[in-house]
Amino acid sequence: MKLWTFVFLLVCLSCKNDKKPAEQSAIEIIQKSIEVSGGELFSSSVIGFQFRDYFYRAKRNNGSFVLTRSTVNENQDSIFDILDNTGFKRIINRAPVQVADSMAKKYAASVNSVHYFSVLPYGLDAPAVNHKLLGVENIKDENYYKIEVTFDKKGGGEDYEDVFIYWVNKNTFKVDYLAYSYNEEDGVGMRFREAYNERYVNGLRFVDYNNYKPKAGPVDLMDLGSAFKNNQLDLLSKIELKNISVNLIQRQ
Repeated sequence: MKLWTFVFLLVCLSCKNDKKPAEQSAIEIIQKSIEVSGGELFSSSVIGFQFRDYFYRAKRNNGSFVLTRSTVNENQDSIFDILDNTGFKRIINRAPVQVADSMAKKYAASVNSVHYFSVLPYGLDAPAVNHKLLGVENIKDENYYKIEVTFDKKGGGEDYEDVFIYWVNKNTFKVDYLAYSYNEEDGVGMRFREAYNERYVNGLRFVDYNNYKPKAGPVDLMDLGSAFKNNQLDLLSKIELKNISVNLIQRQ
């Protein structure tokens, strides 16, 4: 009897060890993705980069932030937009100017959008962000966690109704693809982005994107990965960050 009991225990332990570990939750995957991309270094940093005709600068430190965008227009006026914890401000030729609330919201959203995309997936673990693991999808012979991200109205920003899909590589935990839907005056717009030109600057990961739109007809957001694989998307533009600089702030 003791021998059979011992054999039975060995079989049980073997079965237990053969069981696959529980699938990771969406938030755990997102947190790992943030970590391999630079993690908490983003939270205490000064990041600068050129995007098209604008220079952007982001200072993040212990929950406070200052996001800026600057350019010189055709009249040689210097335009400096500032978005921080207190709201939005515009400075033209070093003098503050009054901006209508409706335009201030548009300018603030535009500044925030570029800074938001520049450091993804940083910020996706914020309290107002909701995550849902949709499963696993294969793109270009790589397996990806497919995660839906939505936002609460409170704390989710002006575009809280936008819906995102992130494809997180199962091996590297890096975001290689993303898609999102956004509200337009004539309906809902769709975009799919393919990351390329990965580089680390002072420990922080940055990528550029090929920016796609559906070729014709409506496409469900959830199906944009399949549409990309089946060559049903058109390249609309390239999202390229140039002259990136990163200075890390020492925590007190």
